[in-house]
Amino acid sequence: MAVVSTRNLTKVFKEGELGAVNNVNLETREGEFLVFLGPSGSGKTTLLRMIAGLETPTAGEILIGGKVVNDLTPRERRIAMVFQSYALYPHLTVYKNIAFPLKAQNVPKDQHKQKVEWASSLLGIGDLLQRKPRELSGGERQRVALARAIVREPSVFLLDEPLSNLDAKLRLSAREELERFHRRVGTTTIYVTHDQVEAMAMGDRIVVLNKGVVRQLGSPKEVYDDPADTFVATFLGSPPMNLIENADVICGFRPEHFRLAEDMKETAKINFQFRVENMEYLGAEYILSGNIVGGKVDGKKVIARLLLGHSFELGKTYDFAVPERHLKFFDVKTEVKVAPRPLTWQ
Repeated sequence: MAVVSTRNLTKVFKEGELGAVNNVNLETREGEFLVFLGPSGSGKTTLLRMIAGLETPTAGEILIGGKVVNDLTPRERRIAMVFQSYALYPHLTVYKNIAFPLKAQNVPKDQHKQKVEWASSLLGIGDLLQRKPRELSGGERQRVALARAIVREPSVFLLDEPLSNLDAKLRLSAREELERFHRRVGTTTIYVTHDQVEAMAMGDRIVVLNKGVVRQLGSPKEVYDDPADTFVATFLGSPPMNLIENADVICGFRPEHFRLAEDMKETAKINFQFRVENMEYLGAEYILSGNIVGGKVDGKKVIARLLLGHSFELGKTYDFAVPERHLKFFDVKTEVKVAPRPLTWQ
């Protein structure tokens, strides 16, 4: 296991353009599962590839285990990377795919069998060793790619959206396998994804990136419950946080914090007249979208997420409320989190 650190890490692909990664300072914890989360173009894969040694930084330093590795090859960095495509050799058996890194590292051949069997047993693919990749399911190919990475016994795992080619059901089971695998092995792992559900479910901590900049670093609970700015507030959450401008401040609240006013027991709250314009029934809950009616924010579109227990009709107006303790506040100009303040919406 090793700690991975970056110091003012920057990558500019074309002079005069905004960097793909801009002045990033991060440090993992030993043995943690750290997730890089962001939309397409946020710099998360470029950042991972620089740590791996597949991209050369324009500026800054990368440290693995306390040692600056900028001038080291990927092999010398003692990392293992699993790509989105898995990149298995189609003409080789599973056994030979897993053993390939050992051959490349000149590991004595008499050790290959023991190491391959160890790695394959960790991932439950010991009975697939004589098959070819074309004979495997997507989930099995993913496990082979992981076994090929772990057989090298690296100090750091780097995973670049390894589940994105799987269907929804298989993604869930593969995600669970990855979590179990990490708990057993305990190797420091950096995982890239654009999927917030994956990030929230798997990460010990999440690095939220946008336009090459780290917007927030924290536990899943921290980045969801206490977003650092409006980008984080709206990127995490499905549906995203509602944001309503009020003079020099933007007030935010999650859709699940809406309550019918008649059910609200808390006295510290804000009240809305809410006209339902669209309604989705999702089995255990309703997603209602519509407009606030009346006051200074008349016509503002908002989304509510409510558990079953009440019925709603399109076009009707209902009294809703949100507890003040769930309100978040952001500066209008910078969109960065600020201290709570009184609201004057009515």
